[in-house]
Amino acid sequence: MKHTPSTQLAELAADYWEFTCYESPMTAILAGETTVDTVIFRESPADHDRRAAGATTLLSRLQAISPSTLTGSESQTRELMQRELQHLIDSHRLGAHLRPSLFPAGPEFSLVFLANGTSLSRPEDAQRYLDRLETAPGMFEDLQESLEAGIARGFRYPKFVVSRAAEAARANLATDARTSQLYGPFLRCTNESAEITAIAERALTLIAERIMPALGNYVAFIEERLGATSRESIACSEDIEGEEFYNLLVRNFTSLDMDADEVHALGLREVERLTEELEAVAADAGYAGQLQQYRHYLDTAPEFVPTAIAPHLDHLRALCKRIDAHIPAYFSRLPRITYGVNCIPEALAETLPPAYAQPSPADNSSPGVFWVTSQLNKCPTYMYPSLALHEAWPGHLMQIALMQEQDQLPAFRRNGSLKYTACIEGWAMYCEQLGEDMGIYTTPHERFGRLNMEMWRAARLVVDTGIHTRGWTREQAIEYMTQHVSITPAMIAAEVDRYIALPGQALAYQPGNLKFRELRQRAEQRLGSQFDLRRFHDSLLAVGPVTLPLLEAHCDEWIAEQEAEGKRVA
Repeated sequence: MKHTPSTQLAELAADYWEFTCYESPMTAILAGETTVDTVIFRESPADHDRRAAGATTLLSRLQAISPSTLTGSESQTRELMQRELQHLIDSHRLGAHLRPSLFPAGPEFSLVFLANGTSLSRPEDAQRYLDRLETAPGMFEDLQESLEAGIARGFRYPKFVVSRAAEAARANLATDARTSQLYGPFLRCTNESAEITAIAERALTLIAERIMPALGNYVAFIEERLGATSRESIACSEDIEGEEFYNLLVRNFTSLDMDADEVHALGLREVERLTEELEAVAADAGYAGQLQQYRHYLDTAPEFVPTAIAPHLDHLRALCKRIDAHIPAYFSRLPRITYGVNCIPEALAETLPPAYAQPSPADNSSPGVFWVTSQLNKCPTYMYPSLALHEAWPGHLMQIALMQEQDQLPAFRRNGSLKYTACIEGWAMYCEQLGEDMGIYTTPHERFGRLNMEMWRAARLVVDTGIHTRGWTREQAIEYMTQHVSITPAMIAAEVDRYIALPGQALAYQPGNLKFRELRQRAEQRLGSQFDLRRFHDSLLAVGPVTLPLLEAHCDEWIAEQEAEGKRVA
């Protein structure tokens, strides 16, 4: 076969995916791939050094491929691969692996995430899960080695983050292994064969005698070792090479060439716009010129707080089915996998948001899960529609499931959602707005809930950059959020803590949301009566997870194709 740039790129994309599956086994597991061994995390300094060296070699091969004859999709593949490899190299140079995020989703959460996404139906499934759990103590040891290397390099975590990370990890310690989330797959298993029962017993012993002690040692390491070197400052930019590191995070999460000042200014403009929209909704609810009074009513009226877990779940499950009934009118392609709605366990709910999505593995071995908080005051009923649209269908669970089915794309692209936060979160926020088209919001209170969620994301742009580049204190950030967002004081504090501990991540949402809305408006204006919303949505999802500039270029190409098709028909 002739060795063309196209074939070279396809071979390199396959090699990059093999490299990714080895270096990030969790990515392979979520993609339904068979991993070369049972390790689920590779987090030692040596692992990261090898990873950066491998990325450098792959990038050199990529740059040798001439882009001049590549097709549109191939050009996208080349651009995305170059971006990912360069980011991996830059992150390693700045020591990201030696100062990893430990809160709100630390290594203990990753283990729980694996457990919650695991289904056991055969003895070999149970044995594979047990073999993977066997490597968990080593993961904690490797991570501690990297953190120790970070201390030696001079990195210091904010004292407050150290405290919150230890608290979150400690919540997963179980005195009875049967109550551990890690044992959950065995409790859900419907195969009661002797083989699986025996494996389950070995799992109990492993969790009790090795994993829980390793987790306990990790908690002690955070409190004692990281605590001893922690700093009072909460700004990422005040750590070693912190300003460059924060700028890298801003560019990575937004996927745009924006600096912190531009993001901050965008946030201020969006807060102002959304305040005006919220005031209009307040007027519809009988609170004209009284937005703060309306917010107080929604915050304090008992009618908006679920009475118990059972009606909380029943209401959300019924709402999800109501939304599902509208989906075919807006999408012509639907995922092959379904999803469920479950409550986050009480022990974990304190440090987690009101809801999050756990996508189904690409092999469809288990359903997606729309996880909702078990702390009922965190989730007033007027927020239900926007949360369901964002996390379930047509938001995260549907988008990621459809992306995983795009067989025409290289594996690294269709399974790369975690690397393109602005695209993934922007779509989910666009889906909140799409609920207006669907008729999902039926009261001013629910519309307030949607706009309040958007205000939450807009305020993040101001607060995250304020903390990490403008010297804002935690108290200033909490005060700003309190002025503009209607969620509980505890949730606001937890959100601010998230921005402190996970710099830049929260900046992805609103830029992505605005881009999806902008592209739809552009397509509607250009195509007029030719515009087909179902085809528009299908096209955006078919491209897979991408940067916002690449998404825009793809949309412009689609619009041009639709215009040309319309001229041929005419």
